[in-house]
Amino acid sequence: MSDVILQMKELSTHFFTDDGEIPAVDRVSFTVHKGEVVGVVGESGCGKSVTSLSIMQLVPSPPGKIVHGNIYFKGKDLLKYSEKQMRTVRGKDIAMIFQEPMTSLNPLFTIGNQMVEAIWMHERKKKRQQARREAVEMLELVGLPRAADLFNAYPHQLSGGMRQRVMIAMAMSSQPDLLIADEPTTALDVTIQAQVLQIMEKLHIEKNTSILLITHDLGVVAQLCDRVVVMYAGQVVEQGTIREILKDPQHPYTRGLIRSFPKLTENEQKLYSIPGTVPKITAGIVGCRFAPRCEFAFERCLQADPPLFTLEGRRLSRCFLHDVERGEDGDGQATVRSSSVKKIL
Repeated sequence: MSDVILQMKELSTHFFTDDGEIPAVDRVSFTVHKGEVVGVVGESGCGKSVTSLSIMQLVPSPPGKIVHGNIYFKGKDLLKYSEKQMRTVRGKDIAMIFQEPMTSLNPLFTIGNQMVEAIWMHERKKKRQQARREAVEMLELVGLPRAADLFNAYPHQLSGGMRQRVMIAMAMSSQPDLLIADEPTTALDVTIQAQVLQIMEKLHIEKNTSILLITHDLGVVAQLCDRVVVMYAGQVVEQGTIREILKDPQHPYTRGLIRSFPKLTENEQKLYSIPGTVPKITAGIVGCRFAPRCEFAFERCLQADPPLFTLEGRRLSRCFLHDVERGEDGDGQATVRSSSVKKIL
């Protein structure tokens, strides 16, 4: 599609450790369209952050390495880019808000120095006064009070919420086509979290910026996202629109995630939690990775890794429970009617 800005095909990123090869990201595929907000959700350790670092080619090597797949940005495969070419893409075309702003900002330089450097990195022709003016304007745009004074402040002089706004301002300073936000509201209180989300939503609407939002908070996803990619143990287990995922989840893991979310309208004595723990992922693992924790698991789940089944529309779900009354589409991919799935789930 012409409006596809990011397309990932069968991306696999492995870590080679003393304990063996770990497939942190295993055959992950999804797309982000122009002006779309896509959420990537899942519990800690499922591969969300490694996926985002793979897009930016910032996976620490060694021990990490992208071993397979393609990452197309505006039709060009980023995995074929040299480091010099990637430097022209990072920040200018694809920007990233990292999880912890205190470790992302350099404590030895003022906010202004770091903002101006981000602008100069891709627009060398600008004079210092012009770059400073643009930096102050971006700080004002993200709602920071006394932006001109904060320009000369150091990161430790700002609160967590203010530092995160600086990171957003820095990421948006070059007006990128794609913004990757890796848990941008982690460790922030509820009030500041709401403000940060409002800023991101405002920038998305005004600049028509595509956003890849990585989070474990379904509330954040419901507020901001158009589509959702659910990951578990390095794999995509379900994809769909925000309404489809929240109203009618098809994968048992997605159902468990939504059930564990507190409901203000119900008087629950004990919150639901998915039984068991995330398995240790190693190369050559056999069977469905969620099977040990799944109440619907049967013998086939322990013997083979299920493919992503295409449901009605463009929904995807990685579960053998969908292998009922199935056929094949024109591309040879498994398809199944939702009515058949609902009988099982």
